[in-house]
Amino acid sequence: MSRINDLYTNLSLFCVFRNLLSKKLFADFMAFAEAEKMSEKLKLYGEFVFEINKNGGNLAHCVQKMLFEDENVYVVAKAKGEKVPQSIKNAFSSELNTLTDFITLTNKTFQLDLKVVHPLPEFDTTRLNLKREYETRIENIEKYGYGIFASNCMFSVDENSNIIPVTSADKTDLDSFVGYQDERQRVIDNTLAFIEGKPGANVLLYGDAGTGKSSTVKAIANHFFDSGLRLLEIRKNQLLLLPKVMGEISKNPLKFIVFIDDLSFNQNDDSFSMLKATLEGSASVRAKNAIIYATSNRRHIVKESFADREGTEVHRNDTVQETISLSERFGLTVLFSKPPKALYLEIVNQLAKKHNIKMDKTELETKAEAFALSRGYRSPRCAEQFIDSLI
Repeated sequence: MSRINDLYTNLSLFCVFRNLLSKKLFADFMAFAEAEKMSEKLKLYGEFVFEINKNGGNLAHCVQKMLFEDENVYVVAKAKGEKVPQSIKNAFSSELNTLTDFITLTNKTFQLDLKVVHPLPEFDTTRLNLKREYETRIENIEKYGYGIFASNCMFSVDENSNIIPVTSADKTDLDSFVGYQDERQRVIDNTLAFIEGKPGANVLLYGDAGTGKSSTVKAIANHFFDSGLRLLEIRKNQLLLLPKVMGEISKNPLKFIVFIDDLSFNQNDDSFSMLKATLEGSASVRAKNAIIYATSNRRHIVKESFADREGTEVHRNDTVQETISLSERFGLTVLFSKPPKALYLEIVNQLAKKHNIKMDKTELETKAEAFALSRGYRSPRCAEQFIDSLI
């Protein structure tokens, strides 16, 4: 029996990592082993190599990524601290040995199986001890995670209420910011305490538009990715899904920022009560491994008119206090206000240096100020837009 057939037999018996067989890379290999006609085998080999190249060009790294992202009975049990039956342990060990053998395949292995002299397209691979690497991740599951959370930092909730990775996620890092160090440090310190298992506060970042509130949250998530932090963004119109979302992540070994961007409510908004219950720690909504970070341009998140204050309710003052005090239910509130002229110009100069823009400083600052005045405000976003206009 050829090596291809040996691998085919062993892969067919997978019962722990069986989900891998549905991946196109493995499906192409299995179809290649089953095919009888030379023309069909050559076509499937080409698709196999195409799949490797499409995912970085290295067979071992492709398989490694699929393995780490696989959600299987073994890793789930380990993440929950449950005892794993010996039969599953045995299968787990055997299947990792098979995968370690699989990643040593080369074009010559297929050439021998086909019994052809003509060389086949090559592909790269690397010798990896998948078993040792996987066991290391299991031992540090609270940092690495598993399934879709293993290699993605940011997530959203789709129209079917499923948690999905964010494609083309924001790669902003903390080193890219100029100014607002004190404001940002308060959020960083709170996040670090949360990651370390200390009480972390729900955070409201509020203030003027374009001052970097949302970017701060995303940069923090990127910075602490290797510490086991993930960001799950939920839109305001999805707040009624909070119990479901919190339930899905509550037993995950990772830590989560549930992020609500540009938060505001109208009177009698149904989702108001859901967020209020979450912030107050309602057992039906809360997940111990999650905290809420929200951004808003308003200090008082609930929009209120003078007519609302006059009202006709007997205990109108109680209602008013409830609506304007939602922000007080955040354990930490951080103000991001419009930058003064000096900070705005400092941001402009730093961005110009970063993008290698050669211009006299006085001319640069004069044009930057004119740009801001034409838009009616100064902000880090305005500084970025000005630099983009020069580029």
